[in-house]
Amino acid sequence: MISYTVRAKVVDIRSDTPKKEDNFLVDTNVWYWLTYTKASTPALLPKITHYSSYVSKALNAESFLLYNALSLAELAHNIEKTERRIFSSTINPKEYRHNHSAERTTVFNELEAAWSQVTSIAVCTDILVNEATAKLALKRFETQLLDGYDLLILEGMDKAGVKQIITDDGDYVNVSGITVFTANNSAIAAATSQGKLLVR
Repeated sequence: MISYTVRAKVVDIRSDTPKKEDNFLVDTNVWYWLTYTKASTPALLPKITHYSSYVSKALNAESFLLYNALSLAELAHNIEKTERRIFSSTINPKEYRHNHSAERTTVFNELEAAWSQVTSIAVCTDILVNEATAKLALKRFETQLLDGYDLLILEGMDKAGVKQIITDDGDYVNVSGITVFTANNSAIAAATSQGKLLVR
């Protein structure tokens, strides 16, 4: 079990109702589940349903939904990885990418369809990935337990003034000053035990 140190406020999306004044950045894992048809497995279906329902409620409430353009890179990586596994459990990524052009067309079509849905639902948060942004992300890396994509996505949130994120990634609960909207049981349990669960 993961031992999260919770610094963010955490909201359980299974019992929360989005509000018109909410401004949410939607994380890549949620976009992956919502827009890529092959992401759904029987084991993940309950979780996917929670996020799909919450995003739908947010849209109905006229909440403001955002995405980060960096999610395209992460989404492309995840879709290609899944398509490769469907094609062959033993082939390596480079061989799949370069030796199977028909499969590359499938990956592109899946990514294009997924990204089209993202951009039709949400508004882009702009982030310029330059030396200054890299330094800020590197500084965060020292104290915040996020991966490289998430460090830059967090910089985009800061630039846009967004403090709410819909994500299944428990790493975000480590970030102070934001509110994490999630159905991640481990993150919710940690937030509950550390007095950081927010009921709105």
